[in-house]
Amino acid sequence: MRVRDLSISYGAEPVLEGVDIGVGEGQFVSLVGPSGSGKSSLLRAVIGLQKPLDGSIELDVPSTDIGILFQDDALLPWKTARENVALGLTFRGIKKDEALAQADFWLARLGLAGFENRFPRRLSGGQRKRVALAQVLALKPKLILMDEPFASLDAIVRARVIQDVVALVEREHISVLLVTHDLEEALWLSDTIYLLSQGPHAHITREYNVPIPRPRDLIRARKHPAFAPLYEKLWRDLSREVGAAPRLVASDADAA
Repeated sequence: MRVRDLSISYGAEPVLEGVDIGVGEGQFVSLVGPSGSGKSSLLRAVIGLQKPLDGSIELDVPSTDIGILFQDDALLPWKTARENVALGLTFRGIKKDEALAQADFWLARLGLAGFENRFPRRLSGGQRKRVALAQVLALKPKLILMDEPFASLDAIVRARVIQDVVALVEREHISVLLVTHDLEEALWLSDTIYLLSQGPHAHITREYNVPIPRPRDLIRARKHPAFAPLYEKLWRDLSREVGAAPRLVASDADAA
């Protein structure tokens, strides 16, 4: 996937302006930046829910091969875990028995064997997140868009789910674009991290390559010599953007 010179506006001035990012095959890319910098807007543009003001989005896969994982899961409360996971498969014409069998396979792969017939209200937050992930993975996407998917989880559960995601993405060679406010999470998961400036007119100010080898283990990743220096640099650069005044455009300058 390649985003070229992308600008997005909800009114008189762009939220995003001139953004360029790339996500290669099997690559994990994170997008970080201040609140209001248009990170989620970029994801909506990729899946066609937001029309760009300018620029282009080039996808190497059809829309049916794109999975989406948001902070709030979309589990139907009247369906069991396996029925929720099977739903997308049946929409694609797979027979119900086969869809349920595939759902059971993915739930087991994510450590939920024995929980297949539980309704969402009887699952913990971490278990619900795993069901939502199984929903996405069962459709065998080649690209997954993630918008703060782990933010609602407590620290221990979050670490376990992130480790599951790392293992599955590496094993299945899936490309991922993640939006997150958590710098450690970005470093744990990513091959490349892009930093957005303060909005409006947010743009990419930095690109960081993460030299931690794969396969990744979260504990060992934190001990890698590159982790702490890169985290400190990300923190300084993001703090600078958070503290920056909004960009002044020519029309504003004239008015002033």
